[in-house]
Amino acid sequence: MIRIMNTAETPEEEIFDRGGQTVSPEIEAAVRAIVEDVRANGDEAVLRYTRKFDGAAPEQLRVPEEEIDRAFAAADPAFLDSLRQAAANISAFHERQKREGFRFEGGDGIVLGQRVLPLDTVGVYVPGGTASYPSTVLMNVIPAKIAGVRRIVMTTPCGRDGTVPVDILAAARVAGVTDVFRIGGAQAVAALAYGTESVPRVDKIVGPGNVYVATAKRMVFGQVDIDMIAGPSEILIVADRKAEPAWLAADMLSQAEHDRMATAVLVCDSRELAERTAEELERQLSCLPREEIARTSIENNGRIIVAEDLMEGVDIANRLAAEHLELCVEDPFTMLEHVRNAGSVFLGYSCPEALGDYWAGPNHTLPTSGTARFSSPLSVDEFIKRSSFICYSHEALGRVKDDISRLAKHEGLEGHSRSVLVRFGENDA
Repeated sequence: MIRIMNTAETPEEEIFDRGGQTVSPEIEAAVRAIVEDVRANGDEAVLRYTRKFDGAAPEQLRVPEEEIDRAFAAADPAFLDSLRQAAANISAFHERQKREGFRFEGGDGIVLGQRVLPLDTVGVYVPGGTASYPSTVLMNVIPAKIAGVRRIVMTTPCGRDGTVPVDILAAARVAGVTDVFRIGGAQAVAALAYGTESVPRVDKIVGPGNVYVATAKRMVFGQVDIDMIAGPSEILIVADRKAEPAWLAADMLSQAEHDRMATAVLVCDSRELAERTAEELERQLSCLPREEIARTSIENNGRIIVAEDLMEGVDIANRLAAEHLELCVEDPFTMLEHVRNAGSVFLGYSCPEALGDYWAGPNHTLPTSGTARFSSPLSVDEFIKRSSFICYSHEALGRVKDDISRLAKHEGLEGHSRSVLVRFGENDA
């Protein structure tokens, strides 16, 4: 049964408890060994770990185009139609995120500017295991395509027969993936970061994964860029008295079924609503296919918080800075003005979090574990880099040479000063 707590009677540390967020030394050591092994031994190490963890021994790591063709042909036509429309919605939203460089003249021979350039090669990790996520393919690949990334390399675990799920390959075709590799886990992250005989080295790795994947991404950061260190999925719902308990319970379970470590929290201003939602959770859990996973999540990490009023509820939401925030209230746009920290906000009674996961267009790769206080959803910006440029004529440099020299000397960097003055015959070296 989910815990119900009242803000007036419950210590803050219980209300804002996130549970164990640290990675054990055993996991750290195991991941470090995998990363170093793949770095040193390439494909041989990757295949060894694929046999060990996935029980598979594929003849080749790269999925050939003909296998993707067969998967696309075998995919459910109705599913493909939905996939294409979701891709169109995601594209329409992310196209609006594109940014341009700029150039301006400072006068008298000065030209300054900034170029916006796409990354050359990006790696996309798509989870497998207890479920497959074609939506993750769309959400991670489409912004990279819009940014102009030339090569998008996708890795995803294969089954014991060495095959990748049909729906994942179909999504890769719709999204425009360049290469698909049947590799999962920390070994996939290491292969993308350092390159192997088969897997190209990438500039950035994006995409969610389990604790081993997240730990590996953290370890290779610096060798490559990464999007974020994703923790377990989470939802926080702020609801008023008019909210429907069955809807609230269903939305909480939509996150709880992801992972035993997922977190689902309801904040409301009514004890009656809290109790009715708790009853609905029990009723709906009993008929949920992933009941065991969802029940573990709800009982270990879920909670219902009864606040003094809705504004206290928003304060709680801002402090928890959840990945998904639903405002199941009568006037969500007024409440939105008070929201400071959330990955993605869902407004009103008829806006379940699943709408954002699959369809609406904004990205579903979101900051977790409170990091929405300082980070943002995946976007086109994740796949670009900015480069500035400077051009001064000789005359323009001459007008500022003494200022530059003075600043350099005050920092004790005589060489900097001389590199300017030498151009005017003033070097005293």
